[in-house]
Amino acid sequence: MPRIAGVNIPEKKQVLISLTYIYGIGRNLAKEVVDKAGIDPFKKTNELTEKEVARLKNIIESDYKVEGQLRREVLANIKRLKEIKCHRGIRHLKGLPVRGQKTRKNSRTIRGNVKKTVGSGRKAPPAPK
Repeated sequence: MPRIAGVNIPEKKQVLISLTYIYGIGRNLAKEVVDKAGIDPFKKTNELTEKEVARLKNIIESDYKVEGQLRREVLANIKRLKEIKCHRGIRHLKGLPVRGQKTRKNSRTIRGNVKKTVGSGRKAPPAPK
């Protein structure tokens, strides 16, 4: 299994698809990297030579932020938003959707499966013994 940017990429998939297993590389960026390296995008990963893998590594590590470096940057950005108490930072703090989604019905993913319903306001009387 070739290891690029600290990630073992799958062997039996096309190079274009297997590069997307690296955090920070999607389809478009993978195509760009493969074009720069001069590799056939539809070639299987296990068919790559050592030189081609080294070329991919060099291009990805020198030109792009991926994996740990990108994750740290994203976390630092979120932390900054929380510190300055802007709207997006407050949404992050409260665990609510950040990008303008409605929360009345469809925010189960971010809030979890907690169903809060309002009762009548009176407690039921205790059951007789």
